[in-house]
Amino acid sequence: MREILLITIAGPDRPGISARITRILADHAVNILDISQAVIHDHLSLGMLIETPSEQESALLMKAVLFAAHEIGMTARFTPISAESYQHWVAGHGKPRHIVTLLARKITAEHIAAVSGLVAENGLNIDGLTRLSGRVPLESEQNGGSARDTRKACVEFSVRGEPRDINGMRAEFLRLANELNVDIAFQKDNAFRRNRRVVCFDMDSTLIEHEVIDELAMAAGVGEQVAAITERAMNGELDFIQSFQARVALLKGLDAGVLEGIAANLKLSEGAEELIRTLKALGYKTAILSGGFTYFGHYLQQKLGIDYVHANELEIVDGKVTGNVVGRVVDGARKAELLREIAQKEGVNLEQVIAVGDGANDLPMLGIAGLGIAFRAKPLVKQNAKQAISTLGLDGILYLLGVR
Repeated sequence: MREILLITIAGPDRPGISARITRILADHAVNILDISQAVIHDHLSLGMLIETPSEQESALLMKAVLFAAHEIGMTARFTPISAESYQHWVAGHGKPRHIVTLLARKITAEHIAAVSGLVAENGLNIDGLTRLSGRVPLESEQNGGSARDTRKACVEFSVRGEPRDINGMRAEFLRLANELNVDIAFQKDNAFRRNRRVVCFDMDSTLIEHEVIDELAMAAGVGEQVAAITERAMNGELDFIQSFQARVALLKGLDAGVLEGIAANLKLSEGAEELIRTLKALGYKTAILSGGFTYFGHYLQQKLGIDYVHANELEIVDGKVTGNVVGRVVDGARKAELLREIAQKEGVNLEQVIAVGDGANDLPMLGIAGLGIAFRAKPLVKQNAKQAISTLGLDGILYLLGVR
């Protein structure tokens, strides 16, 4: 009679352990039904669900595995699995799968407990936990004593099942994220997640740490007036086009020569270069869809290798800013249109597009993209976006794609 066994091998990791154990299984004509291996701090845990030809063969196999494990300083455990238990396990195969991604500068037991507890409350089962980030140094060693904490920590939960209340769960994840100063993303684990092809970025306060129109306003001596309008517009309190035109009008008479100096001093957001470099290596197309100005978008295009730039053309006559823009203003609706156009041109489904932004005028494109990410965004935007990253830099987006 065929028998099902769960074998667990644990002990100090070294090369060749998996090869030696599976060679023994092969000698006993075993079928592998499931297998998983993890190494934490040079300690290996190898689990295998196997089917043996007979109880007699199981006894011989267990003896051989125990002997081999003892020789290499490992422990081996064997758990018989009933046919009913196995069939119940197989029946769970068709349940939906999701990915929960936990991001922080440093992940604590409290973070894991909070996320796993909420997952359990919603009737989901955790199939696997994986650290995607590099090995985290101790606080005294990080950044060589630098004041700015740029560490990245990420744990990915693979969960199975359908949430009892997906909107309520998302709201609870956002509450936990704010309370614990972490980011928590919840996505369907499907083919689209592994096959994104285009990433569209807002520019101001997303790819760069500045609101360029505020920089121009300071150069024109109208900084306070423009900053006040900008803040209200980004919070969704004012119509974007009207507020934009009001701000640009205040720039009338500004010497166009200052644009070059402002561009040269733009500070990229944390992780921007690493993110773009990695996306390009993976074959992604990238775009800037900005309510800012094309002059600065093209500057970043040259610096980072961006494929598309769509922004507002600041009108300049006789070396002076006129206070007008040329053509249609790029507002939220226009960003969504441009995202659709780029997706169509690249021959990809909207589910394969990622959109990243921080302001209320980014919500339309965040809403139609397969993965919409509010980056260091205003509360209104975080609440309405599918995902949010506030604790890490832009390269934290790579973890949402499953990139180690």
